[in-house]
Formats: sequence, structure tokens, C-alpha cells
Amino acid sequence: MSITSLPEPVIKYFPYNNVRPYQDRFIKIIYDCVDARSHLAMEGANGLGKTIAVLSAALPIAKERGLRILYCARTHKQMDRVIEELSAIHQKVDVSGISIRGRLEMCFHPLITRHASDAKAAMEICDQLKQRDLCPFYENLGRKAERCGEIQLTCESKPFMATEILEICKREEFCPYELTKLCIGQVDVVALSYIYAFDPVIRSGFFKYLNKPLNDFILILDEAHNLPEIATEIASDQLTLFAIRQAQKEAKKYGDSEIEVFCRSLERIVEKISEPVKEEAPVNPVLLLETIKDEARVDELLNFFDHIHGTGNIIQKKLLAKGRYPHSFLHRVGEFLLNWLRTSADPAFTHVTVKYEAKSGVTSSKLEIVSLEPRRIIAPITSSVYCTISISGTLEPLESFIKITGLPDSTYCEAVPSPFPEEHILPLACVGVTTSLNARTPKMYKRIVKKIAEIVRYTPANVGVFTASFDVLEGLIEADLEAVISKPILREQRGMSSKDNDRLVSRFRSYADRGGAVLLGVEGGRSSEGADFPGKQMESVAIVGVPYMEPTPRVNAQIQYYESQFPGHGHEYGYLVPALRKAAQAAGRSIRTLEDRSAIILLDYRFSTKYCRRYLPLWIRKNMKTVLDEDGAIAKELILFFGFGKT
Repeated sequence: MSITSLPEPVIKYFPYNNVRPYQDRFIKIIYDCVDARSHLAMEGANGLGKTIAVLSAALPIAKERGLRILYCARTHKQMDRVIEELSAIHQKVDVSGISIRGRLEMCFHPLITRHASDAKAAMEICDQLKQRDLCPFYENLGRKAERCGEIQLTCESKPFMATEILEICKREEFCPYELTKLCIGQVDVVALSYIYAFDPVIRSGFFKYLNKPLNDFILILDEAHNLPEIATEIASDQLTLFAIRQAQKEAKKYGDSEIEVFCRSLERIVEKISEPVKEEAPVNPVLLLETIKDEARVDELLNFFDHIHGTGNIIQKKLLAKGRYPHSFLHRVGEFLLNWLRTSADPAFTHVTVKYEAKSGVTSSKLEIVSLEPRRIIAPITSSVYCTISISGTLEPLESFIKITGLPDSTYCEAVPSPFPEEHILPLACVGVTTSLNARTPKMYKRIVKKIAEIVRYTPANVGVFTASFDVLEGLIEADLEAVISKPILREQRGMSSKDNDRLVSRFRSYADRGGAVLLGVEGGRSSEGADFPGKQMESVAIVGVPYMEPTPRVNAQIQYYESQFPGHGHEYGYLVPALRKAAQAAGRSIRTLEDRSAIILLDYRFSTKYCRRYLPLWIRKNMKTVLDEDGAIAKELILFFGFGKT
């Protein structure tokens, strides 16, 4: 389709000769909403070209009105994609942009590269290093100010990926993170992780470099279905028994007997309340504080918790002065207890104790503060920016997304039809099988395995099999899945690291032109949401079960909280919608380009019911066919779809 169908100002920025089916509609809606300064939530299927659509639609207005763009994405690959598309635009018109990675990825200092475990820890160490003039890479920005200015101007002149800046700074011995911060106030587009926009602690130190108030920024939220979960994770906290024990040792080492005795008492209290717990149990937060007050003999909890936190801060400074990694378990314990005290009477939080398997393989316990209210994290940003554009392939029902995120009722909502030819997608819902808890028997797993074997046999190349949980995955293995599948099986493991998963995915893709393989993972896992498998890389995808969360105390608390906030919708918003979104995300892994052909087989009768079906994306439910529970029923559909047969 010709680009002449686009709004005239967009044509100048759209870098390609043609638009995909429905892409022009997608662009026009975005352009009109930004022009009217209206918030927008829009669902668009994979392959629609959402990244270039939103950039080319928003940039003309941003340039005209002196606005800039914050483009939030969840993965490095998605952020790099923003810069790739921006570079294509740069071939037509002068635009600039930069992608940002965290300090952990953009730091050369050994104290951070070797020891920091997360973004907040890296930030704390970095700040202390800079304050004490202990980071040569940061100091070099001032010592070589003229050269730094030259590089800064270069990075502000066109789109730059974080990895490109990293390489430049490695040669110059500059801090890439600090150089990036110097640039973000001058470029048209900043592609960044959600955490930089929504974590209050990280945001406070980062946004001051934007050089503009938030109401001069258009906020784009890519894969926006993740936003509620990201927000509640940011507001949540946890404290392990291991950390308490290490804090006790730390207090003894530094001669603080009062805190040492307290940590010993806290350890006993946590052990006592978690001893009868099998997996997870609710904890009365006020009762726990009273128990701490009585058994640990603390008169003023706030003052004492603040004292622990402050002592930990002093220890961090002492360690740093000696050139050592400034981590303090007392700081961590004090911070958590202050958070527990702050949230103890707040209905937007629930408090639990959890049994988990530590890295050593030993079962241990931890306390958790679980946020139930994403709006508190989201609203301060979305209410301050010029406008927001929330896009994803799985945002329906859009009403629930608007309510849960706290976007205004006036937010414009739209679900754009899929650009894929209907004959390229074969959605099947199979009756006769289910992974509902009371049906997870060896006999049921055998029936599911038989259907998976049928899918694999009649799919020419790679097959993805995504299960409702690791328990279901293991149930399939115990039902001899490996024995009835002739293709190699590559299996996602519990707790698998990002790097290990990347290697697994790479191996799986390599089989696409070598007879095919099976990727066995879970819905909501790394492979089912963070990876794309175009062409032969995943010609069929089997969704084994609806990934409902187990009815744990935190899940029940979330449902009850949403019911209190949105009467009549608690179960829907807190239980049903998240599960169907995970299933839809997994189903969409195999559809990435307009040329792709994929069979999507939903192996659970519940997908065929009106109750579940209405929450699946339009591109799945529109032509979804119910398959009878008969041998060969799936094979028949696949033979017709792929145009081949095997004996």
C-alpha cells in the first residue's frame, strides 16, 4: 500500500516506500491522538510494524511543538529496535536518539561489574564512588572535557545505540553511563527501560538530565501489557533469612552488640512464623511488628529501624574508603523493616512469608511486602507527561488496562485488525484435554502428549510447546513426551539465567533448516515473551493449558484488592486477564512477519469457551476452530494447512 494514505506530515518521516495492511490506520490514530494531546491505548498484532508506526506518527508533532519522546521498552533488543528504526528515519530527516542500558551494563568500574547485583545497588555504589573521587572513568569526563564535549556532540547528532556509546567510551576511558546522561537532554528520542521511568528512586537521579519538564515529553509504552506487573514489582520488597543472618555477623564484626542481639531475635521470629509454612502464607504485618517489639525488646520501632539503616550506611562508606565493595546487610535489613512499618496498615499491600530453594539447594524462608496497586507507581508519570501511547499485541480488554494503570477515562482505545492474511494463521482449540488442577492426572498428561506428538509429526520444521507452568511441563516429561517425539527437544529449566536461555533459543533456531526441533517452555517465561521466531523457526506453537496462577495468599489478596477498587471485576482483573494475556503472548511468538505461516494449537478445552475466548486477541479468536477429541483430528488440519503429509 502506498504511503500516500498517511497523514501528510508523517510522510516526511516514514522511511519505507509502502505501508503494511492496517499500518496506515495505526499511524493515523496515533498522529491524531498526539495532535489532540490525548492518551491512547491500542492493540496491534505482531508484524504490524508498531515501532516505526509510533515513531513516524509522533515525531512530526514533537518536532513542531518542541517536545521530546521517551520510549519505554522491556528488553535491550526492543530498545535497539527503536534506534534501528530511528536510524532509518534519519536517512530522510534529521532526527537523533539514544538507547540506555543500566549501570550494570554500562560501567567499567570493577566494584560494580564484579559485585553489584541489581540496578539500585549499582546506583548506590556509583553515587558513593563519584562523591569520593574514586572512579577514574567519571573523573576523565572532567579531565578531558574538550574531548568529552566532542563525543557528546557526535552522540547527539544522530541515533546511537547504547552498545555503540559503550565502545566509544571504552576507547576513551570515559564512563558511558554518565556520558549518556549528558546526551539525553538534547536528543529527540530516548529509548529506555521501564524502570528508569517508573522506579521513583532511579527516576529522581535520572530525569534531572532531561533538561525539560515532563509535560514536554511524549511517553511511549511498548509491550504495555507488562506495565501493571512492572509497577507492582517496583513497589514490592523482600528480606531473606540469609540477609538477616549476615546482618547479625556484620553487627558483631563492627562491635554493635545491640543490633547483633536484635538480628538474632529477628531471625528466631522469622523462623518461627515460617516453620509451618509449606510454600507461602499470609503474615499479619501489625502483629509481626508487635512481636518484634516484645521479643526483641524495642521501644520505638521507627527510630530503631532507622538506626539499623543508618549504621549500614556508615559501614558502606567505610568499606568504600578502603576500596572494597560497599555492601551492607544491615542497610538492607533496616531498609526492609522501614518499608514493612510504612506499609503495615496500607490495604494496597499484602505481607507474606515464603519458603524457597536457595542457590545452595537448601530450603530457606523470606518475608515479602507485595504491592497490589500499580497505579501509585504509574500515575505520577502518566499524569505528568504531554500524552501517553500504550501499545501491545495483547492489551484487550482495553477497559481493564485503563482502569488498572490509572489512565484517564478519556483515554482513546482501539484494537487494530491483524495485517496477516487469514490463510496464514491456523488457530485451533482442542477439546478433551485440560490442565485444570483437578484434572492433572497421568492419564490426562498422556492424552496431551499424544496430541503434542501429532503436532510435531505434522509440522515441517520447528515447534514451540509452552505449558501453563513448570509443574505441567514436568508432568509431560513424566508422561514420556521425550519418548514419542522424534525431533530434538530443547527444554527451558526453572531459574534459567538470561544468558543460558539465549543459548537455548539460539540452538533451537538453528534446527529450523535441519528437520526441526521442539522448544519446551512455559507461558510467561523468557522464551514465550522475550523471543521472536519468524519463518521456519516456529511453524507451529502448542499452548498447553491456561496459565492461571495458583491461588496463593498474594493472588487471593490481589483479587480481593481489585474487587474493592473495581467492584464486580476483581476475579477478572486479578486472575483471568493476566492468564489469557500470557497465553496470547506465547501464541504470538510464531507470527512476526507478513510472510509467516503458523498453526496455533490451544491444548485446553477452556480456550474454546466464551469465558476464555473473549479475552484472546482478535487475530486469534476471529477464525479459531474447535477440534474434536479424536485421533488424527489435529493432523488433518495441519496437513491441509502446510500442504504435506507424513506416514
